[in-house]
Amino acid sequence: MAHAQGNVTVFGIADAAVRHVDNQDRGSISSLVSGSNATSRIGVRGVEDLGGGLSASFHLEHGLLLDTGSTASSSKFWDRRSTVSLVSKSLGEIRLGRDFVPTYRNWSRYDPFSYVGVARTSDFFSSSPSGPIRSAFGSNDNTTVRADNAVQYLLPKLNGIEGEVMVAAGEGGDVTVGRTKVVGARLGYSTKAFGLSAATMQSENSLTTVDKFRDTAVGGNYILGPVELTAAWRQLKYDVAKQTNLLIGATATFGLHVVKASWHKVNMEGRAGTTNVSANDATKLGLGYVYYLSKRTAAYSSLARISNDGGARYTIPGGPSGLLGGGSSTGYELGLIHRF
Repeated sequence: MAHAQGNVTVFGIADAAVRHVDNQDRGSISSLVSGSNATSRIGVRGVEDLGGGLSASFHLEHGLLLDTGSTASSSKFWDRRSTVSLVSKSLGEIRLGRDFVPTYRNWSRYDPFSYVGVARTSDFFSSSPSGPIRSAFGSNDNTTVRADNAVQYLLPKLNGIEGEVMVAAGEGGDVTVGRTKVVGARLGYSTKAFGLSAATMQSENSLTTVDKFRDTAVGGNYILGPVELTAAWRQLKYDVAKQTNLLIGATATFGLHVVKASWHKVNMEGRAGTTNVSANDATKLGLGYVYYLSKRTAAYSSLARISNDGGARYTIPGGPSGLLGGGSSTGYELGLIHRF
C-alpha cells in the first residue's frame, strides 16, 4: 500500500575502486575497495503528508562493502542512519534516532572528498594514535561522526540561516557498547555565493572520568564562478590532550568534469595519559577528478600523500602495516560509482 501511494523510496550507492597504497620502507599493496567517491549503501525512506504544513518521515540507511558483499558494521545493521521525524514547514524538524553529530556535519560539508577515498580527511580522526579520541573512547565507537539515541531539532530554512541542536542519552554510558551522552549544536548562514557555520559538541562515557570530550568545528565556503573554495578548522580536546585540524579545499566543475584538491594539517598537543603527543603532527595533500557518464554514474580517480612528523604514523587505508614514525604514505585509486 505504501508503494502504491508513492511515499516510500528505496535508494542506494554502489561504489568500488582499485586502490594502490605505498607506505615508506614497508612496501605496497593493491586492492579493490568500496566507497571511495561516496560510501556504498542501501536505504529506505518515506514521507507522509499530515496536512497543515506537517509531515512525518523515516530514514533507514545501511552501509555495505561492495568489494566483499559484507556489511560495513558488524554491530549495527542501520549503521549510517536510523531516524523518524516530525516536520513542520514553518517550525522545523524533530528527529529521533542515530544520525550525524553537528560537528561532523559542519566539517564534512567543507571536505572536497566527502570524508571518503584516499584523499579523505577522516584519516586524521582515527582512534589508533595516542590523542584525545583514543583517551576518551579507547578503540570503541566515538562521537566524531555519529551518535546513537539522539534527539535533534533542526531549524526551518530562514533566509539562509540554518542550524540544529542535538541531545543524546548516555543510557548508562558504557562506551564498549556505544553508549555515550552527547550535547551539541550548529548554526550557519549561507547564500549562493558564500557560507559560514560553526558547531560545538561535548560527550561523556564510561572512560571520560576526568573531563568531557569536546569537539568544535568552524568553516566557510566561497563560490567564484565554477570554483568553490572551502576552509575549515576543527579542534578535539580531552583532559590535557588536544588535536587541531585545518583544512583548505577547492572544487571546480566544468560541465561533466569535476576537479578537486585539498590540504589537511593535524597538530597534536599535550599528553595522552603519560605519552607526550606534541610532536606527532601530519599533513595530507589530495587531488581528484570525476567524470560524469550520466546523472547517476561517474568514473573517478584520486591521489593523496600523507607526510608524518615526529612519532606520527598516519597512513592511507589499504597499505602494509608497520609504518615507522615520521614516514610517508601515498595512495591512488580508480573507481566507478552508480547511484540508484
